[in-house]
Amino acid sequence: MPDSTSTQPHQNAASSEEHWPAPTVRAPVSARIRLPGSKSVTNRALVLAALSEGTCLVRRPLLSRDSELMIDALRALGIEITQSASDEGQAPDLSITPAPLRGPATVDVGNAGTVMRFVPPMAALADGHVRFDGDPRSHERPVGELIGALRALGADIDDEGRGALPLTIHGTGSMRGGEVVLDASGSSQFVSALLLSGARFDEGVHVRHQGPPVPSQPHLDMTVEMLRAAGAEVTTQENSWKVEPGPLRVTEIIVEPDLSNAAPFLAAALVTKGEVTVQDWPEHTTQGGDALRGLFTRMGGEVSRSEEGDLTLRGTGAIHGITADLRDVGELTPTIAAVAALADSPSRLTGIEHLRRHETDRIAALATEINRLGGDVEELPDGLVIRPRPLHGGVFHSYDDHRMATSGAVIGLVVPGVEVENIVTTRKTIPDFPGLWAEVVS
Repeated sequence: MPDSTSTQPHQNAASSEEHWPAPTVRAPVSARIRLPGSKSVTNRALVLAALSEGTCLVRRPLLSRDSELMIDALRALGIEITQSASDEGQAPDLSITPAPLRGPATVDVGNAGTVMRFVPPMAALADGHVRFDGDPRSHERPVGELIGALRALGADIDDEGRGALPLTIHGTGSMRGGEVVLDASGSSQFVSALLLSGARFDEGVHVRHQGPPVPSQPHLDMTVEMLRAAGAEVTTQENSWKVEPGPLRVTEIIVEPDLSNAAPFLAAALVTKGEVTVQDWPEHTTQGGDALRGLFTRMGGEVSRSEEGDLTLRGTGAIHGITADLRDVGELTPTIAAVAALADSPSRLTGIEHLRRHETDRIAALATEINRLGGDVEELPDGLVIRPRPLHGGVFHSYDDHRMATSGAVIGLVVPGVEVENIVTTRKTIPDFPGLWAEVVS
């Protein structure tokens, strides 16, 4: 298996060489925005709808590269997915009609963690061979624990001993299932992947984790909540999740706005002493992005939520450093690090060793790029120490990582001359980030 713990950030040689001049503002920003739907909810909804017993309508989904890869993967397995009308300003609704899963098929995972992990358990239920491949970085991202777990549950997988992509699953139309032990410290998606398809296994699935703590607990909570809403019987204990065999029945899933994608926009208010309102912020949610309210309050912002469900962050002019364990909300790290680089005191961000195996080694990439602009960032085995220093302009490399690109945009708001390399990588989760960013900073 390729070494996924290298301290060198991954830079895809195929990245666009074009640089996007990050807008710099001279006055506080003031904006009201509506965010696209949650990638995490959308791709779980698509899987559950595909495994359900009848047609399901997924409302307000995210239509971005990651969700399009998921849609293409499900279609390759025989699922019918069509777009239907939606409210003005919203993404088209998706109608998913289940069908017997079948091969032969080829699935392009791109560099989407949800696709490379959620679809293989479905492929094990298919009748026929299903080949998985993707971007070069996908060959380096961890899936070995999931492969081992699927084999233990009855799947026939040919990965030529790599424990990584590319691989082929030889489906027989059913999966035995049962109990399996794995180490999910590399990604909570290993557990979610097995749970999402587990109700369709002959014996259901009982997943037990052994190893360091599992990161991104809110994403596991999201999986469990969505399964229960689809009619699955799910029981959970510490480091243990069990889904009983049985049918899934779901006719409609409404996708929440992607709260993690709110991070750069709320950060814009914080670092410019401005005000940004995000519409339709849910009162109760399993999304990890909801932690932004507390994190940005600690860093100097003032946060309020209206009775109508709009969340507003106001910058006070103060930007404070923070000491935080971000294990459960690692996807917020790039934005928190960007704000910390502009703060009035040092920050220490820990609990995020798993970020070394995301779209890139985010820990190494953040240290490299902030230091390239004159910062003082030290890598820890599981995090970062950020000591604010005056920053200057320069190229901020994205490493084909959407959250790296948006963190460069945040720094560019107050540091003239920042150019973000390959800004189009933000299409992974935000269909038009530059356009939405222009609305906020204009």
